[in-house]
Amino acid sequence: MGQTKEENNIKEVVGVRFKRGGKVYYFNPSGMELELGNRVIVETSKGMELGEIVVTDIEKMNDQKNKPLKKVLRKASTQDLQSADEFKQKEGEAEEACNRLIEKLKLPMKIISAEYNVDGSRLTIYFSAEGRIDFREMVRDLSHNLKVRVEMRQIGPRDEAKLISGFGRCGRSLCCASFLSEFNPVSIKMAKEQDLPLSPMKISGLCGRLLCCLGYEFDLYREMRERIPKEGKSIKTTKGDGIVVGSKPIEEKVIIELESDARIEVTLDEIIKEEKK
Repeated sequence: MGQTKEENNIKEVVGVRFKRGGKVYYFNPSGMELELGNRVIVETSKGMELGEIVVTDIEKMNDQKNKPLKKVLRKASTQDLQSADEFKQKEGEAEEACNRLIEKLKLPMKIISAEYNVDGSRLTIYFSAEGRIDFREMVRDLSHNLKVRVEMRQIGPRDEAKLISGFGRCGRSLCCASFLSEFNPVSIKMAKEQDLPLSPMKISGLCGRLLCCLGYEFDLYREMRERIPKEGKSIKTTKGDGIVVGSKPIEEKVIIELESDARIEVTLDEIIKEEKK
């Protein structure tokens, strides 16, 4: 008997994350019973990688049914974890080697980090630069001296902040380095909607780009503003009549200027609605 339409469109998957705050990738669990926090070896397009199970026991609608999922090969062994730690310690040496070559070859670039894969067969170098860089000689030298396949990956300011981490103006660890798995679009409109200062120094993060957190309350502010009278509108309230000169959307209050030029705050409940004729 053939598979039903429902069986054909749904498959069991597990979510694996390779870095803290990194994107979750989905894999075929290969029939294994996996729990949250399990370290696993998975097959990726770039070879074997060590990751952590962060999503389990889910059935994901397979909207890519013509693109079969890669498999979880096995649970990470003690040897796998020890090997990963050893290569982790070598990453600092790789960064130093890169920096020496940058100085020697006078390349206009900055090394952000170096990462080995689980079996040490590949070394990925993350770097930032203003434009395109001819790093072919650097790759040849590194591959020869470190006896490993080298891959260079140029990243932007946001990804650089995610890799390096740090603390935001709020005093907490950067969102991108702690829990944001993807960068969502952020615009100056979000700051305007929330009456935030438009000074780049005040609404930009360590990466120099607009703060990711501008988007967290944007939809709420937009929803609240739809309920609040616009500035310049004349309204009647239980405290007197006046013109709207400001608002506090989250508190559901508006600031009005009375005929006496005094300014007061009133709640939405204190606004007298005009009866429709």
